[in-house]
Amino acid sequence: MMNNATVFTEFSLSGLKDITTKNRVILFSLTLLCYSVILLVNVALIMTIILEEKLHKPMYIFLCNLCINSLYGTAAFYPKFLFDILSGTHVISYIGCLLQVFIYSYASCEFSVLTVMSYDRYVAICRPLEYHSVMTRHRVAFLVGFSRLVPSLCMAIVVTMTSKLTLCGSQIEKLYCENWSIIKLSCNSTTVNNIVGFIIIFFYFGHDLFIMCSYVLLVKCALQSREGWKKFLQTCVPHLLCLLNATVALLFDLMYARYGSASVTQSVKNFMAVQFLMIPPILNPVVYGLKLTQVRYSLLNLCRCNKQVKGLN
Repeated sequence: MMNNATVFTEFSLSGLKDITTKNRVILFSLTLLCYSVILLVNVALIMTIILEEKLHKPMYIFLCNLCINSLYGTAAFYPKFLFDILSGTHVISYIGCLLQVFIYSYASCEFSVLTVMSYDRYVAICRPLEYHSVMTRHRVAFLVGFSRLVPSLCMAIVVTMTSKLTLCGSQIEKLYCENWSIIKLSCNSTTVNNIVGFIIIFFYFGHDLFIMCSYVLLVKCALQSREGWKKFLQTCVPHLLCLLNATVALLFDLMYARYGSASVTQSVKNFMAVQFLMIPPILNPVVYGLKLTQVRYSLLNLCRCNKQVKGLN
């Protein structure tokens, strides 16, 4: 049935419909602070890895890629969201909505990067004598490219399929556009879209299973020597914390998007919608920055050098 079908050029975002003038200022300030912290901690870690030659190693290159991905994902949401908070009308163009769906390529890329990092740790701890012959520059470049291109390709397929749907509404019940919200507006059957969506979801949560299997081997190898266990605690614990952080945050968002209750208050809905764009981008660089000794010392040295330069000036 397509009787109510209309060609829509823009969508209304209803997530902020109940916001008051007083709350608008508070929400804008907190959001701006959150985004500023995300930019600060991720850029600080990226610059530290780029400027410190001793950090030009596979593990830190993958970590740099993780931080760049956080900047990419949050840039697709926060600037538009900050504008919407101050604006009286919360709308987004049809093309802009489809582009914003790519926010989820950030989430899937997060899992890809964490999977690549687990492989790096497996080789470093379980096959230390082969590490430099396995993790060559070409292999590292391939893994970085793989972790970014495959998620983008998956989301390109999803967005292309979504763009072909005939819609019977233009009300997005969220703070931003995401694929499931658009699919719910379709006039026709969306079975194929749902199947493809679930395949991609299971594919990326399958990354978790791969990482868990690699960690079973890692723990077995690490327990064989004190040095191996020390390396495991130093480099793998922050990785596991980041994996748990990303998995819980995204699972929470996906399950709510598909099965969320209408009885939940709008403020709770809004938090559930943005927590995967708020918590992992802040915690990931903080966890790694505090836990990895080389990163922490390098960051402190850069800060001291900047203070000395300012003092000379």
